[in-house]
Amino acid sequence: MTEFAGTSRDRTAKAPPRGTPTTLARVRLGSGGPLARVRVADGTVTHVVAEREDPAAAGLAAGDRVLDLDGRVLLPGLWDAHVHLAEWAGARRRLDLSGTSSAREVADRVREHGRTAPAGPVLFGYGFRDGLWSDAPHKDLLDAALPDRPVALVSADLHAVWLNSACLALAGRGDHPTGLVREHEGHVILAALPEAPDEVVDGWVADACRAAAARGVTGVIDFQFGDTVGAWERRSADRPPAVRVAAAVYPAHLDAALERGLRTGSRIGPHGELVRVGPLKLFTDGSLNTRTALCRDPYPGLEDTGEAYGIEQTPPGELVRLMRRAAAHGVEPAVHAIGDRANTVALDAFEAVRCRGRIEHAQLLSAEDLPRFAELDVVAGVQPRHATDDRDVADRHWAGRTARAFAYADLLAAGARLEFGSDAPVSPLDPWLAVASAVSRTDDGRPAWHPEQRLPVPAALAAAARGRRLIRVGDPADLVVVDADPLTADPDTLRAMPVHATLTDGHWTHGPY
Repeated sequence: MTEFAGTSRDRTAKAPPRGTPTTLARVRLGSGGPLARVRVADGTVTHVVAEREDPAAAGLAAGDRVLDLDGRVLLPGLWDAHVHLAEWAGARRRLDLSGTSSAREVADRVREHGRTAPAGPVLFGYGFRDGLWSDAPHKDLLDAALPDRPVALVSADLHAVWLNSACLALAGRGDHPTGLVREHEGHVILAALPEAPDEVVDGWVADACRAAAARGVTGVIDFQFGDTVGAWERRSADRPPAVRVAAAVYPAHLDAALERGLRTGSRIGPHGELVRVGPLKLFTDGSLNTRTALCRDPYPGLEDTGEAYGIEQTPPGELVRLMRRAAAHGVEPAVHAIGDRANTVALDAFEAVRCRGRIEHAQLLSAEDLPRFAELDVVAGVQPRHATDDRDVADRHWAGRTARAFAYADLLAAGARLEFGSDAPVSPLDPWLAVASAVSRTDDGRPAWHPEQRLPVPAALAAAARGRRLIRVGDPADLVVVDADPLTADPDTLRAMPVHATLTDGHWTHGPY
């Protein structure tokens, strides 16, 4: 399909009514836990009692609904703590280039897809990874494959876009020499291309949220580039999303947010219990696949270039200034840092500002930086699927350093708080894939990659639930019911975990209820 194909949002639908108080009977309380009864009312867990106790102890009243879960496992609701929702929603309808092994193969896929793809102003694709290719992406290859229709292909890591000449001309960049545009310049070009109407994109996003709920997701941090807060105010105007949303703020929109008095956690829109302001997104560097992650050691083959060590996206002084201004108004920073040098810069900035916040990705770390996450109360927002997806490109471009790459066990041992995400569309929005990758450190039948960095299942589940390990009275009624016990499941079962039902803010967002 093209970018503009999709289902428009149903503007006549009304928000579902809040359900009556419900007791979940005969549920296994957590992975490996005992049978219990859990009562929820008004969006909150009100009672948690052992199954053997008198039902009256669970707070049951005459009007309560009782659901027998037949020994299924009840877990805290899962979060995707790093997603680009509009891009993910669009990617689900674009040409999928994941798994391609060369620029030539991508061009052949584009040629074949162009024969049957519906008409539209731009043919979009996503998911190519050129870090291991023997040939280089170039506009000439795409011109030969599809000369008369604009083509824009977004890399799997979202840090590069490959365009043909027709698309470069459409974006006002017809003079670009190669058509492979990286980092901020690529985001600017994509923003200049024709977009689907808001109502179409909003319909796609709603579909993606429902699909996430079907995998046990009860909340996301949306790092979509642009005015994310404004987009969610619009989307939630007439119906709530199927998941909680924390909408990130980008520097270009920080002044407007502060003028409105918004801060991290502020409610936005008519469904503010579900949609809130998230963190300020800042960048220190690029990515591994594009060899723009900022590192202490040069990339092999780039030693004599101006970008041998990657790129610095935000100078340290400017990073501190932005973080300090945001933190003074209650907006917590989320700093993108992938290379080891970039992570040191980010941690130095947190130390200078002394504010809470997050480092996104934290892929390559120096040993001396590991304890600083806990010391500075900085969350490590990590994506375990990247460790398994990028193991080969890491072995090539970070050769000799991969013992420090995706070092989740070392971070956990140093006291860091881990929160899992997908970075969708970099990897699919499915927290069970993250859990399985963190536990197994492989997803393709090969032996575990750096098995010393594997996490135990309970730690992985907690990281997938933003630190929630238990279901306690007073917690939000954000819960997921699964048909297999993660504690005893093998990695394949973890990846395909059968989700029976999902409850968010006391509403069933997935399942038979």
